[in-house]
Amino acid sequence: MKIRNRRVQKRLFNGLIPPKVFITFGNMKTISILIPKTAVASGVTAARYLFTTANQFLQASGKEPLFKVQMVGTDKEIRIQDGAYSITTDAFLEDSGQADLVIIPPIFGDMQTALALNEDTIPWITKQRDMGAEVASLCIGAFLLASTGMLNGKKCSTHWAFYNEFKEMFPEVEVVDGGVITEENGIYSSGGANSIWNLLLYLLEKYTDRDMAILASKYFAIDIDRDSQAAFMMFTGQKDHNDEQVKQAQEYIETNYHEKMTVDELAEMVAVSRRSFERRFKQATNNTVVEYLQRVKIEAAKRSFESTRKNITEVMFDVGYTDSKAFRNVFKKITGLTPIEYRNKYNKDVTAIA
Repeated sequence: MKIRNRRVQKRLFNGLIPPKVFITFGNMKTISILIPKTAVASGVTAARYLFTTANQFLQASGKEPLFKVQMVGTDKEIRIQDGAYSITTDAFLEDSGQADLVIIPPIFGDMQTALALNEDTIPWITKQRDMGAEVASLCIGAFLLASTGMLNGKKCSTHWAFYNEFKEMFPEVEVVDGGVITEENGIYSSGGANSIWNLLLYLLEKYTDRDMAILASKYFAIDIDRDSQAAFMMFTGQKDHNDEQVKQAQEYIETNYHEKMTVDELAEMVAVSRRSFERRFKQATNNTVVEYLQRVKIEAAKRSFESTRKNITEVMFDVGYTDSKAFRNVFKKITGLTPIEYRNKYNKDVTAIA
């Protein structure tokens, strides 16, 4: 919704915008939101909504709008998200002009298919970058950004559930485990789902100032400085491989995580030397044996904190830890939260005693 009348804007944002909160910014910035075929609708609308609302904030405070926001694509009308929605673009790619910032929304469905459908957008993204544009991918829009090759040798964030697939398709890109925002030389990427708002606020602050970003975070009720998606990650075990002995060890760990076990015992169980077992396990799962065991234990602890009234010590013993310091350290390393912070955040009944 674009609010053109400044009196209406001032009434709408009354009490939200402090007087003289904004300085005068520089020249208008062109934000080109790419509309890929199979785009996720919420990624498109969030980007457009944020920057057009920032313009409204500026106008309500007596300033000129800063952002020219345009949706661009290969066709005038693009069906997205399995055909459930249709978006009318403002310009064809070849007519869009030079952007200051290109935003690539998340794409939907099978990644190989989605990339094939959108391969004709890659030269445009590359050309915009060559002309000096910054480029930002939202969530699994990172797959399309990585297809340009401009992420090779660089770091990238994406949705945690797609880490393994991304690493297989783009081995030259370093995925930042748990990262919400990654920036490298004018190329930005975000973690999964609602993490896109954190990157959008980050970009808004970059192009305006902290006051504008804080105002937008309050207006959209977004935690402005969240820096990890670790608390939302669900570990299900990486079994998309063909090493049957490693799978046997994984299944044993997942069934018996509450018991004490060593790498030597697991290697002996599957009749493989320890050195070979550790190498093959890491290659198949992207985790060391110890890391895998820790993640299985912490995933069980998370489920217990979410659904039971057990206290921290009870859960710790249930998942096979006897050292409270070690348990808390590993839990925070994996989730980004302490056990009590996690329980208080995700359990509806937090009356249990820590």
